[in-house]
Amino acid sequence: MHADLSPVIAATTQWLTRAYPASGGALAHALCEAQARQAVTVAARLRCPTPMDVALMDVAGPGGSARLDWITGADGTVAADPDEDAWRTWVDEVVASWAACLLTDPELAALAVAALADGDPAADTPSGTPAEFRRLLAPDAQDRRAATLLRHPDLAAPVAELHHAQLVARLDPGRTLAA
Repeated sequence: MHADLSPVIAATTQWLTRAYPASGGALAHALCEAQARQAVTVAARLRCPTPMDVALMDVAGPGGSARLDWITGADGTVAADPDEDAWRTWVDEVVASWAACLLTDPELAALAVAALADGDPAADTPSGTPAEFRRLLAPDAQDRRAATLLRHPDLAAPVAELHHAQLVARLDPGRTLAA
């Protein structure tokens, strides 16, 4: 049994960077992956704030990428050999959606990282600091170029909209969304 969220974080990061690939070479790929990993880490910690939540996800499973693949049109790119794409079973749709929200909405990203840094009372996980999530919160020009597709609000919207309301409710339970 996994005692942490690392399999979900790794698989969901991989899914995001395959669905929204980097623009450029190896450095661009690394920068894009770093941004995705930071967003996925924040999203995963918010989604599973306690060891019990992590254990429940481990038992129930994160759900896999099938619906995300269908939404983004990547369902035709899944390998014919199930062993080749076994990592896709560790993708969590809610975490991917929340990460897409954080990557495309700087204000929401700041609220999410602040919730971790404040030692969210519901959380029993290590807190996050803004320095840990610099590429998510304050991407420089090179970061933005590398993750053009990943951070594009219109392109990421189909994934981000899936669970946007849940993220907003998680970060500010009293806030209502305008229709």
